[in-house]
Amino acid sequence: MVVPHISPGSDAAAATAGRPSSGTRDRPLAAAMRVAAAAFLLFLFLFPVVPAAHARATPDALPGVVLTSLPPEAREVYAQIRKGGPFRYDRDGVVFGNRERILPARSRGYYREYTVPTPGAKNRGARRIVCGGEPRVPDACYYTDDHYQSFRRIRE
Repeated sequence: MVVPHISPGSDAAAATAGRPSSGTRDRPLAAAMRVAAAAFLLFLFLFPVVPAAHARATPDALPGVVLTSLPPEAREVYAQIRKGGPFRYDRDGVVFGNRERILPARSRGYYREYTVPTPGAKNRGARRIVCGGEPRVPDACYYTDDHYQSFRRIRE
């Protein structure tokens, strides 16, 4: 009877000893898959997936809303924007980055955001008006009541 030679560090030795194999041949593949998964997640973080219907919209492609149909708090903030303030929140008037890419593409600094108070909310809430162009005479303003998930162009 011939007994095959099994070296102590081999996968066959591990199998005969009841231990899981070292999987040395699978290690490069597993490492490559981890790197690919990490790269994919980084890509999604840097370039969020946006529905094609919203990506790089034109002003007319977004639904509109008549100013008078907005909540009274939104109408008040809109009037404050036209007057140049004063604003209730420190973050009012800061640059809006349009990372969601729902609004039309413009250079950084074009859009500014303003908080629309939400009655009963203990924080700033989800409602905002985002305006593009000159602060007192914006080219266009947009209303969102779901924290940038959707926008409607404000029409006077």
